[in-house]
Amino acid sequence: MASASLGNGGVGSSRSVNGFKSSSSSVDWLGREMLDMRLRDKVDHDEDRDSEPDVVDGVGAETGHVIRTTIGGRNGQSKQNVSYIAEHVVGTGSFGVVFQAKCRETGEIVAIKKVLQDKRYKNRELQIMQMLDHPNIVSLKHYFFSKTDKEELYLNLVLEYVPETVNRTARSYSRINTRMPLIYVKLYTYQICRALAYIHNCIGICHRDIKPQNLLVNPHTHQLKLCDFGSAKVLVKGEPNVSYICSRYYRAPELIFGATEYTTAIDIWSTGCVMAELLLGQPLFPGESGVDQLVEIIKVLGTPTREEIKCMNPNYTEFKFPQIKPHPWHKVFQKRLPPEAVDLVCRFFQYSPNLRCTAVSTPIHPFWLPMSSKAKASFLISFLFFPHFPYPCLLVMVILLQLEACIHPFFDELRDPNTRLPNGRPLPPLFNFKPQELSGIPPEVVKKLIPEHARKQNLFMALHT
Repeated sequence: MASASLGNGGVGSSRSVNGFKSSSSSVDWLGREMLDMRLRDKVDHDEDRDSEPDVVDGVGAETGHVIRTTIGGRNGQSKQNVSYIAEHVVGTGSFGVVFQAKCRETGEIVAIKKVLQDKRYKNRELQIMQMLDHPNIVSLKHYFFSKTDKEELYLNLVLEYVPETVNRTARSYSRINTRMPLIYVKLYTYQICRALAYIHNCIGICHRDIKPQNLLVNPHTHQLKLCDFGSAKVLVKGEPNVSYICSRYYRAPELIFGATEYTTAIDIWSTGCVMAELLLGQPLFPGESGVDQLVEIIKVLGTPTREEIKCMNPNYTEFKFPQIKPHPWHKVFQKRLPPEAVDLVCRFFQYSPNLRCTAVSTPIHPFWLPMSSKAKASFLISFLFFPHFPYPCLLVMVILLQLEACIHPFFDELRDPNTRLPNGRPLPPLFNFKPQELSGIPPEVVKKLIPEHARKQNLFMALHT
């Protein structure tokens, strides 16, 4: 894995993490005592099964293999024969294999994800992919089924091909011992937030596996696309979900605590992990087990309060945690970062899922902006016990729970019409919002979300299409 070079610190170790040490007796005690919590880990039988080799041959997608299929034939469309030539594997995992292929008829390069299909069930990833249509989400071109000599049924998802990932891009900077330019951190984080705002609020699904390997990037335009919806699911309140989800290093603390009724806030935590990793050049919470990872989180954020533990999983409210103070963020990053960057990271990394900055762009009255998370929580709790408050307070409560990400000041540079990529090229499309994305958003927020120069361009495009 990309993080293998970081080494294994073990539970409660005093190894240096992200440039700071945590060797106090309280941290050592924390690691030992948390073993009694019986936290179950998401088991990875093959440590490298989700790796990203530059080129891997074989694995059922041999170079030169020709795949013939038929597309169309639905809703009055005529059928069309299409054939693909497999070129090479670009990713493997427990799900199956993803390989690059070329359409013989058009010359178009595509990515084909081949997964074993249980004939008894519909494929949830396919159903979700058919619902998605967004510039920051990889698009499904079509799909087909294939059988092997052993009568095994495989689903083949034909996807648009994007040559790079955030993971490989970040590693390229780590290899030369330098940090990723801040403009790229802003671009990638913003586009993740926009993709999540779409799937969380327009479609109603949780991705559940946000990580650098699942973030595709065009190396020329730096447009980002979220991929791999194999773990995605519609989360229904009251229905339990598996907690052994999301990849190591990017798991929200409620998942480590074994919560089964979590929310889309787990994606927001993972986004914070990705952003912090891009700023640091290495994962922020590199735990080798659930306990070890929770220790790493507490060493940075400090000990969660009883109320915060209850929000994550009420079964652990009686567990005695040692009191560890949070580590200052300027020491975590060991470099001078804009205060807006630190503020956004803090909003992502809240123990209480309801207090995390959400990806959706909803209004927050200026009166509330200076309030700390604990102050907001106190207000919400007070409101629940004083139902005589006027009705508008209910709206304020809802607004507070829908904190802003896409219009956060950290991204103001992206809204500047003079901002360019380091190579001098213009930024990728960032403000081409669809009506579905802006539904219910007040005009004043839309005005802040879409800068004037983009509004004029969007109007021009609408008048000429």
